[in-house]
Amino acid sequence: MSLPSVVRDPVLPDEVTIYEVGPRDGLQNESVVVPLEAKAEFIHRLVAAGLPYVEATSFVHPTWVPQLADAADLVALLPMTGSTPLPVLVPNERGLDRALESGVRHIAVFASATETFAQKNLNSTLDTQLDMFGPVMRRALAAGLDVRAYVSMCFGDPWEGEVPIDQVVSVGQSLLDLGASQLSIGDTIGVATAGHVRELIGRFVAAGTGVDRLAMHFHDTYGQALANAHAALQVGITTFDASAGGLGGCPYAESATGNLATEDLVWMLDGLGIRHGVDLPALVETSRWMAGILGKEPASAVVRALA
Repeated sequence: MSLPSVVRDPVLPDEVTIYEVGPRDGLQNESVVVPLEAKAEFIHRLVAAGLPYVEATSFVHPTWVPQLADAADLVALLPMTGSTPLPVLVPNERGLDRALESGVRHIAVFASATETFAQKNLNSTLDTQLDMFGPVMRRALAAGLDVRAYVSMCFGDPWEGEVPIDQVVSVGQSLLDLGASQLSIGDTIGVATAGHVRELIGRFVAAGTGVDRLAMHFHDTYGQALANAHAALQVGITTFDASAGGLGGCPYAESATGNLATEDLVWMLDGLGIRHGVDLPALVETSRWMAGILGKEPASAVVRALA
């Protein structure tokens, strides 16, 4: 397998953490329902490839996301107390109950940076959504769980257009104040550009949030995900969400090609001499295997090039 030439940029971080979201955020947007045993093997393969975090599933109501209806059965097949955290998404207190019953130790909640998305996806409002997350986060923290928070629609909204940066920072700060260990800033429809990324991160920093508390979650709708990741690296971000093979999509943007592909991110990091701990050949083979199950070509340019 060919590897990129390494040219180290001393301005960039020495090491990056990749937060793998393929089994949850990737598969939930696929039309093919992956068998339970294949989901479990997918996660085991990702862990074996060196991904330090692998988001396993979501305890959302099965009618909302039928692809993840087997969440409890899947978690029962996984090493939830192993050395690699396997977080699950928890939408509400009932989801938290199910997660606690299943022995989960790491959860994530997701909020909206816009009014319309909060109404359509959370059955809430921009202001009252925190009333829903507060009890979930407090109970989870009291039970000793780690809580991560996502904020969706941070760069653009299909109904409202451009999202005010102050609005994004306000929602994000509120989630951190509730006890989230990390805030993942989501470009849900893939409209972010490099300058916008740097500006938004800078505004969080100006509000008192260290870059170590932030992660970036990019979609590649307009082919900007890697450029945006590089821009975030330039201002000190060291955690990036990514999806093996570029799995996933966005139901709010028909042209969306899914999340930033983990392999594409790894290739870029390798070329920059930034440590990440991921075995690229093993990851490529895993994505090719999953693509066979889904019956389609991987979205990842690196997977296609190395295949």
